Amino acid sequence: MILRIRTYPDPVLRRRAVPVEGVDERIRRLLDDMLETMYAAPGIGLAAPQVGESLRVIVADVSEEKNAPLRMVNPEITWRSQTTAVAEEGCLSLPEIYGEVERPEAVEVRYLDETGAERTLRAEGLLARCLQHEIDHLDGVLFVDRLSPVRRSVLLRRYGKLRRQRTPAKV
Repeated sequence: MILRIRTYPDPVLRRRAVPVEGVDERIRRLLDDMLETMYAAPGIGLAAPQVGESLRVIVADVSEEKNAPLRMVNPEITWRSQTTAVAEEGCLSLPEIYGEVERPEAVEVRYLDETGAERTLRAEGLLARCLQHEIDHLDGVLFVDRLSPVRRSVLLRRYGKLRRQRTPAKV
């Protein structure tokens, strides 16, 4: 089922998500629905707060073919590379807004998969960036928070203007 993606300034996007107690059928359904929503958007990652669920759950798929989905419950970054890279990021919760964000080039993430098994994944490049972006969402952090105050202000003003243009005036 395709879920409604929450957009800024929805308060759920600023809340710290709560850990999942156990991977059950409800969580597996949420993971599947989040993947369906992410692919339809289209996007390469999605965090549960973005669909209104304040749970520590993310999905991602950076493959060209969109055939390598990752389902992560309670993901935690356990290692970050010292080397960083700057790249443009966008967000399904801030449509049409993009900014250059500096992040570690590689990370290691510990998480539970859809069966509840503990896993560790070492990621670099786009996947590392995507995982960091989505895990930020679990802590109530948006990519614009990682920009300079001036750049963040400019982008959020632009976003506000775009939102007003998309919303019909009330008479």
